[in-house]
Amino acid sequence: MNPAIFREYDIRGIAGKDLTSGFARELGRTYAEWAYKKTGASSMTISVGRDCRLTSDEYASALIEGLRESGITVIDIGTCPTPLTYFSVHHFKTDGAIMITGSHNPAEYNGFKIGIGKDTLHGEQIQELKRVMQEGRYTVRSRGGYRQEEIIPHYIEYVASHSHAEKKLKVVLDAGNGTAATVAPALFKKIGAEVIPLFCELDGRFPNHHPDPTVPKNLAHLIEAVKKHHADFGIGYDGDSDRIGAVDSAGRVIYGDELMVIFSREVLKEHPGATIISEVKSSQRLYQDIEKNGGKGIMWKTGHSLIKSKMKETHAHLAGEMSGHIFFADRWFGFDDAIYASLRLYEIVGKRGALHTLTSDLPSAHSTPEIRIECEEEKKFRLIEEAAKLLHDPEARLTTIDGLRVDYADRWGLIRASNTQPVIVMRFEARTEELLNGIQKRFEAALYEAARICGHGEFGTGH
Repeated sequence: MNPAIFREYDIRGIAGKDLTSGFARELGRTYAEWAYKKTGASSMTISVGRDCRLTSDEYASALIEGLRESGITVIDIGTCPTPLTYFSVHHFKTDGAIMITGSHNPAEYNGFKIGIGKDTLHGEQIQELKRVMQEGRYTVRSRGGYRQEEIIPHYIEYVASHSHAEKKLKVVLDAGNGTAATVAPALFKKIGAEVIPLFCELDGRFPNHHPDPTVPKNLAHLIEAVKKHHADFGIGYDGDSDRIGAVDSAGRVIYGDELMVIFSREVLKEHPGATIISEVKSSQRLYQDIEKNGGKGIMWKTGHSLIKSKMKETHAHLAGEMSGHIFFADRWFGFDDAIYASLRLYEIVGKRGALHTLTSDLPSAHSTPEIRIECEEEKKFRLIEEAAKLLHDPEARLTTIDGLRVDYADRWGLIRASNTQPVIVMRFEARTEELLNGIQKRFEAALYEAARICGHGEFGTGH
């Protein structure tokens, strides 16, 4: 077992190398042992979903076998988006859920997002699972039951029946050959949209583009289709449909923090003074806009499980990340759901006007997308520590909850280690292009000096 696959908020690795069907079966037994002791329950039922990666069916079968032989009854909901696995906990009233998915990672990856009750495991809980698996001591229990259930029709019916859509719009939906293909086109047609589907055929090889809509090059087909069909806007989904990417009618990319401006304004109209959470990669303009509109903004760590936990603690109505994880808790259940978020965007555009006008009043700023620099898994956190020492500035506001964010009045920069990929992430924003270039060069110089100090050698390609 490679211990590095037990990450901050999920289990993830390379299929056939880090992950096997044997590991999946053992994980089922481990989850049962951990969950029964954690809850004190005498019986448990959990739902299991999976994405369309080439190994997901195999891992699902093995996981289910491990769960059942350890006394857990399984509701098998088949191939579906991760948000529908979360939804199944509410719909079927299960005691938890496990989703087999590699999320936005390349096709050779797979993994497991794990829930107990309505919460998603993260941090120390995932390390507890690792320790239980390493010990390998399992309680003998009678075999759990099994049944198959459809979740997709229930989800579509529920979401459509609660939709506030007022106007028919034309939208391009790029599923990227991922699981959104099973839900998004049908849902949007049900609420009356004109849908232009793009790569809405399940294919776990992801042959058309990488399934991560936060990377601009992965939106090239979407931008082209929006312009070609004169659509009102376009939506891109990641491999398991919990990340949203958006482009307006002119093909301009609307990043996660800009989407959060749009969503937060709408939520604050209905819930004055609401708490709204975002993360360290998000624009200063978002936090300033939340405050301007009477909300309470909280900057928090990156990570879907960490954000959900913080939402529960603060009773936030909305949260969102640059990466396109959007969490609604006003009319929804508080988990990240790109399909639901795209429906909310559809409602707002239909009510408030063209997408490009919804943030036109924001102060101008120059910014970078996420800059990702390949770095070996076991070295990235040490490099961040060294770079942070070099970037320390008593004249700036320093945020150290997740890497290092350095805020000045007119610019800011961030450097952090990704919890899902072997990369270091940087992002920058400034009032002028000159200021932007200056702070970016300072951070890059600090990172490369940190690499020299650590004896790292050359980095991989930055994206």
